[in-house]
Amino acid sequence: MGLELYLDLLSQPCRSIYIFARSNNIPFEFKHVELFKGPSDSEGAGKVSLLKKVPALKDGDFTLAECTAILLYLSRKYNTPDHWYPSDIQKRARVDEYLSWHHTNIRANAPKTMWIKVLIPLFTGQPLPSEKLQEVMEGLSTSLKQFEERFLQDKAFIIGSEISLADLVAIVELMQPVGVGCDIFEDRPRLREWRRRVEDAVGKELFFQAHEMILNIKELSNIQIDPQLKEQLAPVLMKMLK
Repeated sequence: MGLELYLDLLSQPCRSIYIFARSNNIPFEFKHVELFKGPSDSEGAGKVSLLKKVPALKDGDFTLAECTAILLYLSRKYNTPDHWYPSDIQKRARVDEYLSWHHTNIRANAPKTMWIKVLIPLFTGQPLPSEKLQEVMEGLSTSLKQFEERFLQDKAFIIGSEISLADLVAIVELMQPVGVGCDIFEDRPRLREWRRRVEDAVGKELFFQAHEMILNIKELSNIQIDPQLKEQLAPVLMKMLK
């Protein structure tokens, strides 16, 4: 049995795994999961992942969940180029440092733009809470300032002259606001140039293929959301409006 990856490319972590696997010519079967279609569509991923969510990996009898764990597994099993997760202990520690920081900073803010501008109205029928978006953008701006000054500095990539897993995890997250019309790169030339280098490193065609759904997020309003899922999520999302 070959490698299977259960992914929904609306999800940032799923996109990082998809881009990593494709750019490194890792052979896998793409198990497309559409989370908004409810439990029936995600049933396959639920059987693979103990956490019943994507991304999920199945490699023979071995299963694995969580983005970072999957990326590291793939990099080790397929002996991908060293720059992704360097053998040099200090460079590797820098990748680990960013990945640790990422979850409570960039990831804590960037995805909320899509929830506020697209998903909350879609699930609840409530209008856009502009004050909430402003609050999120202020928090994201603080994180981006730290990202540029602490991690990127004057380097081409986060840990130096070559792309790493840190850059990949960062860029997919920062494309989430772009997809809903919040172009965080527009007034940040250093960040914009870093994005261009990441696109070039993985290949622009692959990069935009992976982000096609998020860059056409308005089409999401036309999908049929599972009624049970809508009923479950609407009260949770309503709390975000308060």
